[in-house]
Order: sequence, then C-alpha cells, then structure tokens
Amino acid sequence: MGFPSILSRIAISRNLLSSKPTNPSILLYSRWFSNLVANNSDKAESSLPSTLAAYHVSSGGYMRGTVFWEPDTPLTIEEFHMPRPKAGEVLIKTKACGVCHSDLHVIKGEIPFSSPCVIGHEVTGEIVEHGPLTDRKIIERFPIGSQVVGAFIMPCGNCFFCSKGHDDLCEDFFAYNRAKGTLYDGETRLFLRNSGKPVYMYSMGGLAEYCVIPAHGLAILPKSLPYTESAILGCAVFTAYGAMRHAAEVCPGDSIAVIGVGGVGSSCLQIARAFGASLVIAVDIQNDKLQKARTLGATHTVNAIEEDAIERIKEITGGPGVDIAVEALGKPQTFLQCLQSVRDGGKAVMIGLSKAGAIGEVDINRLVRRKIRVIGSYGARARQDLPKLVKLAETGIFNLNNAVSRKYKFEEGNKAFQDLNQGRIVSRGVIEIM
Repeated sequence: MGFPSILSRIAISRNLLSSKPTNPSILLYSRWFSNLVANNSDKAESSLPSTLAAYHVSSGGYMRGTVFWEPDTPLTIEEFHMPRPKAGEVLIKTKACGVCHSDLHVIKGEIPFSSPCVIGHEVTGEIVEHGPLTDRKIIERFPIGSQVVGAFIMPCGNCFFCSKGHDDLCEDFFAYNRAKGTLYDGETRLFLRNSGKPVYMYSMGGLAEYCVIPAHGLAILPKSLPYTESAILGCAVFTAYGAMRHAAEVCPGDSIAVIGVGGVGSSCLQIARAFGASLVIAVDIQNDKLQKARTLGATHTVNAIEEDAIERIKEITGGPGVDIAVEALGKPQTFLQCLQSVRDGGKAVMIGLSKAGAIGEVDINRLVRRKIRVIGSYGARARQDLPKLVKLAETGIFNLNNAVSRKYKFEEGNKAFQDLNQGRIVSRGVIEIM
C-alpha cells in the first residue's frame, strides 16, 4: 500500500486517539509519528521567512462576497468594504471554499441563522494582515504570506471549554457566531460597500475574496498541498476526525458503519481506515457514492433502497452489528438506523445536522439494557487537531485529491449549492476563489 505502511497506520491511530498504546512496539511507533509531526511542523513554520512581500490592504479597499438574503432565494455576489481584523484575528486572501450541507441548511431555511450573511466556512488562503494588538506569538506562528487552512469551529481560546482543550465546545463560538452571526466582540467584520450596512458571518464568511478568522482557528498549510483540495480539511475532514477520534475513539480492529457517504461521511471512511478499522461499511442510496466509497476505504457497501441496511450490516458482521455506527445525514430515519446497527455495548455517533426541531426515535429499552452509547459530535478541536489533519494529508494517509469530485468558479455559488441539493456532488465540491 506504499507509504505509510500498516505499522505506521497503527502508530498513527494510537498517537491520535486518547487511548494509550498497549505494548512497547506500538509505543515506539507512536513516538515515531509524534516526532514526525513535531519535526515537520517546525520545518513548515521555520521555512517561512520572518518578513515576506505581502498584499498591501489599504483601508479603502473593496472585495466581493457571496450573500444569503433569505431562504430559497438565489445567492448574490456583493461588494464589501475590505474587512478589518481585530486583536487575535487575521485577514486572509481566500483561495478556496468548500460546498457544505451546513450552508445548504441555512440557504433552505432549515436551520435559522442571522441574515443577510456571507456563507462559507471551509477555507484555505494566504495571510495578508494581522489585527492590531495581536500577540507576538501569533504573529510569529502565522507570518504574513503564510498559507493556511481554517476550521469552521473557530475557538476563542479563553472560555471554560477552550481552557480545557475542548475547542469544539467553545462558548464564544456558539454564543456569538452561531447565535448572532458575529465574531467574539459581538460585531461582524462585513459591511456592504454601497450602503455600509452590516452583513453577518457564517463562521468566517469564507465564500468571499477575503475573510477574517480568529487565529486559533488556523493551521499552516505546507506549499506541497494545493489550496483547492485542502479547503475540505476545515470542515468535512475536521468533522470526520472529531467523530472518529473524540466521539467514537476508533481502535485498530473496530468494525464501523457510516450511514450517508457525502462529503463528511466519505471523509469518515478514510479517517476510520487510518485509525486501523478493519471493517468499514458504507451505507447510502446512491450507487455512484457507494462506488466512490470503495476507493476511499469502504470494505463493504450497502444501498439502503435495494436492501434492508440494518439486516445487511448484521449479516456482514456475522450477526451482532458493528462496534461503531456513524450517522452523517441528519435525518430521523437514519438516526434510528444508526442506533439499530450497533452491537451490544456499541457506539452510535451522530454528526449529521437536521432541520431545526427534528426528533430522532430511540428504542429506550434496548438503549438501557444493551448499554448502547449515543454520542453527538459537531467537529474536532482546531488548535490540537487541525495541524494533525494537515499532516495526514501531507503524508498521503488522507487522500485529498480523491475526496474532491467537483470544482466551481467563484461566480458559480448558486450552481454549486443546487448540485449539492440535488445529490450531484459525489464526496465534496469546492469553489475556487483565487
């Protein structure tokens, strides 16, 4: 299978999961990978000159951004005053932005969000400016001219959960960005050029020529990785990693079913195999997605229209069901399928967002008697995990090229989300903004 070897994959799974290695040989490999990450991270940062020619961003500059106005109306591209970063924030020239179902939920009015807003939350770009009074350590870590990838959960770094390393539960992110469409001072960074009216931000408002991101939500992107394909590290892969490591705690030899293999679900397949899962079942209703899943690590595929998915999963596992089932669609029927697919003592991990107020059905008696664990997972932890995802991509353990199936121009935002809504994107689509 080339680099990395099977032993490297076991080492990586042990290093990236919270569980401790169980024998000295695995511990040795685990230390090898840990040193590899540290050494390469140092090289990536030290290879960037301390002073680089950068874009001159004047206070009177303008940019374009893609605006959501109200549900089921076309997106429009509008001109904005150049956004200004504040302390601890950076301005990036956006290179690419992923096409995600979370944005689609907002566009369709299924999940309430402040509007008008600039959508897009899965980005790569180049740092062009630091906010005033930004800590010197941040400036040294992310010099002007650095190539970066941004996580959709942008931790504040200071709240109760961030102080404990649980960036995925950042209080300010949910209280300000998801609840109000602002950054953590309660203000947006986006203002229309003509009227000066404020426009809200879904995460960083990444479907724009420039965007402002809290520095804690960034990781350096090595020049060996392409901007376009790497954008998916910030959400699709980020979400999958959070589910596989922190929620499911995948161990070598685990059996896993992933229900719904779009952008996030298909990323779960690759991450699961990287962590050593021996049996990975992809479940979907589109044969093209299932065919693609085979190339991304699925050992078995199940078309849930053509056969009973739960019975087929039990047949594949010899009767008991899987150790871990992941629901990546956010539908009540697949929520139930996920619960019914796990063996006694198994884990049902829910990562798919649904319409606001949607309810999932649970067999209470089986849940109680058979010790089924139901775990929600929204994403990974930016400061700790995003650099590891970059390394997984850089070493080829996670295949970015195979994970991106459609590319769009900046002006094709409406087409991109129409294709996503109609199931025409297999795995992930990315909008190029360069």
